[in-house]
Amino acid sequence: MSLLTASQVDTSELKGMVDRFQQAEGQIVAEVHKVIVGLEDVIEQVLIALFVGGHCLITGMPGSAKTLMVRTIAQTLGLVFKRIQFTPDLMPSDITGTDIIEEDVTTGHRTWTFVPGPIFTNILLADEINRTPPKTQSALLEAMQELSCTVRGNHYTIKPPFFVLATQNPIELEGTYPLPEAQLDRFLFNTMLDYLSADEEMQVLDLTTTTKSAEVQAVTNAEEIISFQRLVRMVPIADSVARYAVSLTRATRPSDPSAPDFIRKYVNFGTSVRAAQFLVLASKARALMKRRYHVTYEDVRALAIPIMRHRILLNFFAESDRLKADDILKQLLDHMQPPRGE
Repeated sequence: MSLLTASQVDTSELKGMVDRFQQAEGQIVAEVHKVIVGLEDVIEQVLIALFVGGHCLITGMPGSAKTLMVRTIAQTLGLVFKRIQFTPDLMPSDITGTDIIEEDVTTGHRTWTFVPGPIFTNILLADEINRTPPKTQSALLEAMQELSCTVRGNHYTIKPPFFVLATQNPIELEGTYPLPEAQLDRFLFNTMLDYLSADEEMQVLDLTTTTKSAEVQAVTNAEEIISFQRLVRMVPIADSVARYAVSLTRATRPSDPSAPDFIRKYVNFGTSVRAAQFLVLASKARALMKRRYHVTYEDVRALAIPIMRHRILLNFFAESDRLKADDILKQLLDHMQPPRGE
């Protein structure tokens, strides 16, 4: 897979961009950990989504610091942050904005004026996104894919960078609305938050039940984030590694000849081509974050589950055997080992 040639980007300039990326990533993590304890994998996945230009669905129990983490990351990145609390009575116009009629008091002439909604920001926290009906959830679809929204037939562009970080709880499902498959597919990651260790919970108590207060500093800005996104796309990936990513995604489809028997038994629908695209892009970002200049099989395998867990649809047999998407994907990774000696 191609990398921009030396004639397009000077080698010394490229090295400077990589050094700055790695420096900024380290500073961001250090600033976030002033407030957030643990959650290293979750923070890594959120940062990968930001460096790729994707969106992240964060699933975790109430009280697991989902909202605090997103707000802290936004402050550290120096980006404009807005939050929407999704509720059953939320309307699409509450997200996108709406037109109002304004009257000129001197002439009496009335005109339509667009009042932008909270979607016009850099980081949008969609808190408890599954608490609102699909009609309102779909107001995010165009923005997440095309950085734009349409209101009353008028097209409005959202200035990049733009990230949707949505949260949902895995419990209290009464009165919730599962996200449509089309919207789930637009999220780069479905990141799962687990419980902290006992030592980490002690650190949380020390930070939150005393007079300590952490001051988070912005270490980058919107323009630099956009340059990081361009840099990530310049990371080379060998054809063999890219083909492995494609093989993994194709193997999740029961109709594909390469699908193993357990996929045919338990999966109704596999991943789309977008999963392969995100798997390669996210692996490129992870490689840079791990101080490497090329993608490895380990990058692809490390990110396969959070990228694909919300993109496969299991059937009744999986439910009856009490299997979840993660169980099927772990079995798939065990079944499809990387080629030896590469």
